[in-house]
Amino acid sequence: MTTFSLENRVALVTGGNGGIGLGIAKGLASAGAAVAIAGRNKVKGQSALSELRAISATAEFIDLDVAQETSCHQAIWHTVERLGRLDILVNNAGTTVRKQPQDLTLDDWRSVMEVNLTGPFLCAKLAYPHMVRSGGGKIINIGSMMSIFGASYAAPYAASKGGIVQMTRSMATAWAKDNIQVNAILPGWIDTDLTKSAREQVPGLHDRILTRTPAQRWGKAEDFAGIAVFLAAPASNFVTGAAIPVDGGYSIMA
Repeated sequence: MTTFSLENRVALVTGGNGGIGLGIAKGLASAGAAVAIAGRNKVKGQSALSELRAISATAEFIDLDVAQETSCHQAIWHTVERLGRLDILVNNAGTTVRKQPQDLTLDDWRSVMEVNLTGPFLCAKLAYPHMVRSGGGKIINIGSMMSIFGASYAAPYAASKGGIVQMTRSMATAWAKDNIQVNAILPGWIDTDLTKSAREQVPGLHDRILTRTPAQRWGKAEDFAGIAVFLAAPASNFVTGAAIPVDGGYSIMA
C-alpha cells in the first residue's frame, strides 16, 4: 500500500450523508476506500450514496442515530457485515442548541452531549475490537474551533467538542499499542446547513467571520477530503492524539 492509498480499507463516516461528513467520505472513496455513510435521514442518505457511488462502486448507507447505543452497535455490525471489515472510523455526526446558558434546559444539554460526545465514544469503543482484529486502524473525531474559543450561545456544543479533543488524546494513548491512531479535526467556519442556521440566528456573524479569516472565505465540505485521507492513510502512522484546525487561519488571528 502506498503512503496515501486507502485500497482494501473500509471506512465508516457517521453523519456522512451531508456537509463535512460527505466531503470526507468522498475524499476517502477517491483514495480507494470502501465507504459506509451513516445517518438518520434516509432520503438525504440515498442522495449522498448516489454521489459516492459515482466515485466508488463500493459504498453503503447505514441507518444510525448516534444518541442510541443499540443503533451504534447495529451500525458497526452492519458495516463489517456488508463491507467485510472496519479500518477507519470518522465520528462526524453532530448537533447544537444555540441559547444563552441561563436559557438552556437539561434536555438541551443532554441532547447535545449524547450526539456529540457519547455517540463518538460508543462508536469508537465498538470499532476497537474490529480494528485490533485487522492489526490496526484509524479513528478521526470531528471537533470544532469551539474547543479553543468560547461563544455565549454554544455552552453545550463547546463543552462536547472540548471533550472530543480530550477523549481523542486518551484513546490515542490507550490504543497506540494496538496500532490504532486517534486524531481530531477542528473545523472552523464551514458553509454547511448547521452554519447556515447560525448565520440566520446570530446577527453579523457572516461579516465577522470573513473579517477574521485570513483565507477571506468560509470553508467548504471538500476542504476536509485531504486532511481526512492523510489521517486515514499510512502517511499518518506516527501521528496520534493531534487536534488539527482546518479553518483558513481563523484560529491564528490576533
